[in-house]
Amino acid sequence: MNDQIRVLSVDDHPRMREGIAMVINSHPNMLMVAQASNGREAIECFREHMPDVTLMDLRLPDMSGIDAAVAIRTEFPEARIIILTTFDSDTDLRRAIAAGASAFVLKSAPPGKLLETIHQVHAGTQSPD
Repeated sequence: MNDQIRVLSVDDHPRMREGIAMVINSHPNMLMVAQASNGREAIECFREHMPDVTLMDLRLPDMSGIDAAVAIRTEFPEARIIILTTFDSDTDLRRAIAAGASAFVLKSAPPGKLLETIHQVHAGTQSPD
């Protein structure tokens, strides 16, 4: 039985994706299964890999992360999506929650906070703050 949490990372900055992948893959019970650089790729990667948790950048080049999350959750209502952003905006937070995001994490948060949020969202115990 594979008890690893399978993660999809969506961010248009390659260094950000690489950093997140290093954090995820260094954790013994997590595995980065795919990475996407825009919303369309995110939707395709979700369909192909069916990750347990998706880390979605709020600002993507082709559509917002919220729009990509809506598209994924329309097709896969059980999808668990964590919105990552550099902006701490109440408006973005409300939009993300309305789109069905499970959590909202600032990119500036320490890696431990991201890992903790992934565990909570995967377990179904995280509610958006």
